[in-house]
Amino acid sequence: MRYPEFVTRPADGLHTDDLGTKRCWWCAGDPLYIAYHDREWGFPVTDDRRLFEKLCLEGFQAGLSWLTILRKRENFRAAFAGFDIEKVARFTKRDVNRLMKDAGIVRHRGKIESTINNSRRAIELIEEHGSLAHFAWSFEPPARDRSTKVRLETLMRNPTTPQSIAMGKELKRRGWTFVGPTTIHAFMQAMGLVNHHLSGCAVRELAEQARTRLRRPSG
Repeated sequence: MRYPEFVTRPADGLHTDDLGTKRCWWCAGDPLYIAYHDREWGFPVTDDRRLFEKLCLEGFQAGLSWLTILRKRENFRAAFAGFDIEKVARFTKRDVNRLMKDAGIVRHRGKIESTINNSRRAIELIEEHGSLAHFAWSFEPPARDRSTKVRLETLMRNPTTPQSIAMGKELKRRGWTFVGPTTIHAFMQAMGLVNHHLSGCAVRELAEQARTRLRRPSG
C-alpha cells in the first residue's frame, strides 16, 4: 500500500470512527476507501482475473494515490474487457489509441502498453505454472516470517519485502513491466498474501480467518 499523505496518521496508525470501530488510518474519511479496506484489502484472492487486474492497476497507480485508481476502477474494467487476460492480449495499436482518448482511466501510454504486454506474459506464465494464482502464492512468506502483530512503524519502515523483491525480479525476467518491488509489495498486501491490517484494526482478525480457511493454489 502506498499510504496516502492527505489522511492524518495517528501515532498507532488506527482511526476510530463515531461508533468506536478502529481501522487502519489510511482509509479514513472516504466511504469508498472504507468499504475497500473492510471487504477487500488483505483478504486472500486466488482468482486469476482479479490478480491480473490488481497487478495492472498497481502499475497504473505509480505516481498517484490508490484512491484515485479505486474511483476509476469500473472505468478501467470497462476499458480493459474486465481484465480478461486473453482478451487484453489481443489488443492492438488501435486499442491503445482508443484508450488514450478515454478520460475515465489514466491516459498514460506506457502504462496502457504495459497492461497489454503483461497480459501476453501472463498467458505464458499460466501455461507454465497452471495459473497466475499458483505462481503468485508461491511467494507467500513462510509462517516463520509472519508476525502475529503488525505495528505502524514496521509497515512504514518496510515498503518492500524479500518476497516482493523476488517476485518482481522473476516477473521482470519474464518480460513484465511496471512490476517493481514496491508495486509487488502493495499487490501482495491487497491480495492477502500477507495480512498487514494493523494490530487493533477491526478487520485484521477477519482477514486472518479468511487466510486460515484458504486452500492455497496448486499447479
